[in-house]
Amino acid sequence: MPDIRQLSHVEALDQIPALTEILADCIADNASVGFMPPFTTQEGEDFWRGVAEAVGRGEVLLYGAFVEDRLVGTVQIGFALKPNQPHRADLMKLLVHRKARGRGLSTALMKAAEAGAAAAGRTLLVLDTAKGELAESIYEKLGWQRSGEIPDYALYPDGRFCDTVIFYKRLA
Repeated sequence: MPDIRQLSHVEALDQIPALTEILADCIADNASVGFMPPFTTQEGEDFWRGVAEAVGRGEVLLYGAFVEDRLVGTVQIGFALKPNQPHRADLMKLLVHRKARGRGLSTALMKAAEAGAAAAGRTLLVLDTAKGELAESIYEKLGWQRSGEIPDYALYPDGRFCDTVIFYKRLA
């Protein structure tokens, strides 16, 4: 059974090196996750420091998947901050290090994130993902509904255009 933990602000700060390694590994695997090569450790640390600060402000829930006390995967729930969207949140950055894949960590992370969002009173989650990637099938298996596709939405790290698929899930 995977060890999935919600990380506090302090725990997130402590895990920045591992979080940066996971992100760098996903970029090296050509995942379209918002960063382009050359990806530096400093970029990763700056990104995760910002996430940790958002956790501290109560704007983000951050979950980690641990194998033998080593952080190998992560996902975030970002709360919509607009006054007319108190019921909504965004699922963001489902990342699992290649060395830890195939163990059900993505599914476990998703279930924890969904439960955390529901406990925080959110009833609607949304996400976007690269079309044709493994994550797309994971979301479908977990009951997420495909809303549509956007061509050429972003770039893969290798510079090719990446289509995205928008998903949503009602929690209540």
